[in-house]
Amino acid sequence: MKLQLYVPDGRYAPWIEGFAQALPEAQCVTWEESQGQPVDYAVVWRPPLEMLKGRRDLKAVFNLGAGVDGILRLRDTDPDALPAGVPIVRLDDAGMGAQMAEYVTHAVLRYFRRLDDYAAQQQAGTWKFLKPNRRADFTIGVMGVGTLGAHIARTLAAFGFPVRGWSRSPKTVEGVQCHAGEAGQATFLDGLRVLVNVLPLTPETENIIDAALLNRLAKGAYLINVARGPHLVEEDLLAAVQQGQIAGATLDVFRTEPLPPEHPFWGEPRITITPHISALTLREDSIAQIADKIRALRDGRPIAGVVDLQRGY
Repeated sequence: MKLQLYVPDGRYAPWIEGFAQALPEAQCVTWEESQGQPVDYAVVWRPPLEMLKGRRDLKAVFNLGAGVDGILRLRDTDPDALPAGVPIVRLDDAGMGAQMAEYVTHAVLRYFRRLDDYAAQQQAGTWKFLKPNRRADFTIGVMGVGTLGAHIARTLAAFGFPVRGWSRSPKTVEGVQCHAGEAGQATFLDGLRVLVNVLPLTPETENIIDAALLNRLAKGAYLINVARGPHLVEEDLLAAVQQGQIAGATLDVFRTEPLPPEHPFWGEPRITITPHISALTLREDSIAQIADKIRALRDGRPIAGVVDLQRGY
């Protein structure tokens, strides 16, 4: 069995060593060294077009992340970019759910407890009591309740917040009021104090967070985006913050990364910026999950995480 690896930063050694331990029956090679050689599986993150186009040797392509837009974007360049009939498999969680829940919960609690306001008072040398928010009035909505989004929603519900979930198809998450489809979106958004975006990026969800959507939230609501930058119409958010419709935003993802120095978000104190770190790929967990799935495929057993190419996730 042969695995072909591609990571943009070229740091292959830890991955090769990890697969050697988790899947000793497999030989691991880099794409750069093995071009033209037949292999069984490709393990990739944002691969180049020429790596996958026209391949007939692959049994599956494993994506080193939960979001597969880095692979599916290749079809925008060439409709035949992906190998025909070869399953694309994403990571189900691999430690990312807990990280993302930590990140989102921190941001929510910061807004709920008004810690940004107290930080501003500290800078001004002001000692003043601020009226606290009522938990029952602090409804949180999670857009995208797949593996990661459901983990986030359950974590927030455990803090006693009213939590709603929204997805393209009906879902059930314990302790969360779930809505689905276009028909359920208005009810989901109505009066939200915090909107958390964990949607997959597809042509249907690109630019979904625009002025019209932001205006459906409660006056002075907050936005947390941990999904993808192109979900957000950035100029609409900036206007909503400056007009007071949105009281603050925590953004981990952007249309252009790194965020350019001249971007207006840098100069808006009500927007918190982090460099795409809400959920980092944990190498050991990812390798173990991929190794288990390869063994399952080899034995003819079904696996989770196979991407529906029509839906984009």
